[in-house]
Amino acid sequence: MNKVLIFGHKSPDTDSIMSSLIMADLEKKLSRDEEIIPCRLGNINKETAYALDYFKVDAPKFIDKIDEGTNVILVDHNEFSQSVDGIEKAKIIKVVDHHRIAADFNTPEPLFYMAEPVGCTATILYSIYKMNGFEITPTIAGLMLSAIISDTLLLKSPTTTIMDERALKDLADIAKIDINNYGLNMLKAGTDLSDYTAEQLINLDAKKVDVNGNSVIVAQVNTVDIDDVMKNKEELENVITQKISEQNLDLFMFVVTDILNSNSETIVLGKRTDIVEKGYNVKLEENSAFLPGVVSRKKQVLPVLQKNS
Repeated sequence: MNKVLIFGHKSPDTDSIMSSLIMADLEKKLSRDEEIIPCRLGNINKETAYALDYFKVDAPKFIDKIDEGTNVILVDHNEFSQSVDGIEKAKIIKVVDHHRIAADFNTPEPLFYMAEPVGCTATILYSIYKMNGFEITPTIAGLMLSAIISDTLLLKSPTTTIMDERALKDLADIAKIDINNYGLNMLKAGTDLSDYTAEQLINLDAKKVDVNGNSVIVAQVNTVDIDDVMKNKEELENVITQKISEQNLDLFMFVVTDILNSNSETIVLGKRTDIVEKGYNVKLEENSAFLPGVVSRKKQVLPVLQKNS
């Protein structure tokens, strides 16, 4: 029996983890002759752990590399730089994603590729269930709605679409969940950063991207108290500087987002900090700047860096 591994990006967030589990359930309904294995490429964060525990679902299997020719399905990413080691020689059979299609993505054979400009990969998976007439169980609905809440910050993110809103309402009815109560508790669980080291913080949700030839990492953490995170600014800067040296980065942008007030503070280091200053019309002071209204890396950070580099 052939094996198919399903996984999201490195430094997985809630959408990445939940989408691997949801896609595995979907594939089992679509295929009878393959062993479907949901996987993850990193540790589970506290927000995701809260949701998995609430719905009593085990985390996907951890992997850090794959063999040549392995059958894989990518969810919540397509950039090889964000994927598992060995992805270049894997057999990618499907992709479900809500991000830009990267320049380095290519396959030797045709594949199923579904990408939509919505707030969450789970929203796309919800539509695939609907298109196929498949039942969405309360547990799968819970995983889907957790992912949507996470990626859209309870529908407050500028990435939110009417499709996300409609999916969330339907899924809440199926799972019998009070969205506001559950959503706030889940998001707050993810803001407990008290026992993370500086190195763990900058890797908690970090994405490496190519920005017009510049090697860039944009890392983000959510909090209810920006000052509580920034009190360790010197230590954070030290580990960021080390990361820049180790990976020969042009820019490292660490975004600390206040989920209650929808603002961010950023620490920016590297030889291309000018991209951030130009993009947001700010002057970095001691490597930092306040970014009012900025909460979405996908819509309010990466496009800004791309446009101004």
